[in-house]
Amino acid sequence: MMTAARTVESGLAGSGELDRYPYAEAPAGERAALRSWGGADSELGRASRRGAASRGRGLHGQLVQQLGQMIVSGDLGADRPLVPEEIGQRFEVSRTVVRESLRVLEAKGLVSARPNVGTRVRPVSDWNLLDPDIIEWRAFGPSRDDQRRELGDLRWTIEPLAARLAAGHGREDLQQRLGDMVEIMGHAMAQSDGITFSRADAEFHALLIQAAGNRMLEHLSGIVSAALQVSGAPITGCDRPTEASLGHHARIVEALATGDSAGAELAMRQLLTVHPEVEPRPEAEPRVVPAPREH
Repeated sequence: MMTAARTVESGLAGSGELDRYPYAEAPAGERAALRSWGGADSELGRASRRGAASRGRGLHGQLVQQLGQMIVSGDLGADRPLVPEEIGQRFEVSRTVVRESLRVLEAKGLVSARPNVGTRVRPVSDWNLLDPDIIEWRAFGPSRDDQRRELGDLRWTIEPLAARLAAGHGREDLQQRLGDMVEIMGHAMAQSDGITFSRADAEFHALLIQAAGNRMLEHLSGIVSAALQVSGAPITGCDRPTEASLGHHARIVEALATGDSAGAELAMRQLLTVHPEVEPRPEAEPRVVPAPREH
């Protein structure tokens, strides 16, 4: 027998109580998708379904997606209690699915589970804003404009520096692969194949950061990948197949091949300003990455 659902306001579940809820385990494949939480707006629902479908997620992934978007959008505000059995009944999922989903959200800093307090939504200051899922959820929520601007700012800091460092490392294997990506992008553009272009573009930027030879920069490569994968309004000229974008990619490869650090950095800056949304804001100081000191 399933436990009667409590309203969110009526009580809290301690972190140790998750295993005590007598949910019936749902047979594999019994349900194709989650039921939407009542009150969620249609745009949020569409984004959730799109994310789940595009990643081939099962019930667990769909619940993480749905709850994550609701938290990031503000539908579930800070300090809001999350009652596991209510979540299970609302979305018609098992105890195991709810428990694992909340653990994933806790790892992302979106919720916290404490004995005698329960599971609650955490404030924005506690979120892992560099997490690719959170980046995507913010890009589809009310903070979409801020998210895209912040991503552009970070890319202005990360990628020109990566291009400069990559030119000084002379990694011929990675340079060859970067050249291959440019060639693929060119063929894809000629065939009006935006999907192949985008995939090659994402691979190009990931390889470039890898070629920089800086492990800390490489650790941040997920930001760039997430930025390139976010759909909607373009963040940079990289997001659309154009001759200008392709030319800047090619010039980066040429600069790397000749060890031209300044040229590689300049070509990357030009690439990132193909679209005006990422140009330096007038009120801000110019974003300049200092050259490494010579010893």
